[in-house]
Amino acid sequence: MHVAHFPDDPPPRWHQPVLALGNFDGLHRGHMKIVDRVRRRAGERGGTPAAMTFDPHPPRVLRPDKAPPLLMSLAQKTEALAKSGMQGLAIVRFTHELSRMDPETFVRTVLVDWLHVVEVWVGANFLFGHERAGTFTVLRSLGARYGFRAEKIDPVRYKDFVVSSTRIRRLITEARVDEAGALLGHHYFLDGIVTEGSRRGRELGFPTANLDTANELVPPSGVYATTATMDGVVHPSITNIGTRPTFGDTGRTVIETHIFDLDRDLYNRRLRVSFVQRLRDERPFPDVDALRAQIEADCRGARRLFGRISL
Repeated sequence: MHVAHFPDDPPPRWHQPVLALGNFDGLHRGHMKIVDRVRRRAGERGGTPAAMTFDPHPPRVLRPDKAPPLLMSLAQKTEALAKSGMQGLAIVRFTHELSRMDPETFVRTVLVDWLHVVEVWVGANFLFGHERAGTFTVLRSLGARYGFRAEKIDPVRYKDFVVSSTRIRRLITEARVDEAGALLGHHYFLDGIVTEGSRRGRELGFPTANLDTANELVPPSGVYATTATMDGVVHPSITNIGTRPTFGDTGRTVIETHIFDLDRDLYNRRLRVSFVQRLRDERPFPDVDALRAQIEADCRGARRLFGRISL
């Protein structure tokens, strides 16, 4: 996938780009419906399926005190869009100056003169331009004026809920990671580097990989059934998030993953931890033996869960 940055890069010269336009945080089921339609339309007209997103996330610039934690880093979003079949990604640097562009100036400057789009697809609630004045009706009218087709995708529902990044963030902050995964269409995950810890897990018979992550939204404290992906291989695991109260550690929160049937040095390795289901709260135990017995029970519960689902 070719990545182009506005306004720093020259026009990318993609052939007849069919564009998915949005923030795409999490690349959830609703986003994927837009992406799938763009890929299909590009195939029908022999064009380039492409996505356009904004960095930083617009609320970071316009309302930094109210900006939500993101479900994905820009690198994770780029990787996910590439895997989805997008051949081009345009990353627009979001600034106060850009936010002051009226909808027509944005369309003419970015979509037409720089990208030369032939089609633009958005979600039903997408707004753009100064004071979010650019509705879909405005986009379609500007498309007719400048020679591109504009279409929208209606909200996607999963069971009784409209799929949205806002709803998914709330589910994760409530530790309802299985429900968040259902709306995402994939397990919520954290990427990071394995760092050296206190080795207490190894002393208990359950060595853990301590994850140092730059992801912003970490699920609440507790024990989770997870998968750990390393070098493209997915391993079943359990993960504890918390302060290890049994040992009197009430300082910073740590993310510790015990990978089943794997006991080797993982320091400085890249690891992706994906959250399947919450198993229990983190809580103090009267002694190390009681903690060890509970971890054994957690592992059995996670293995039973993995036996019922496909990883």
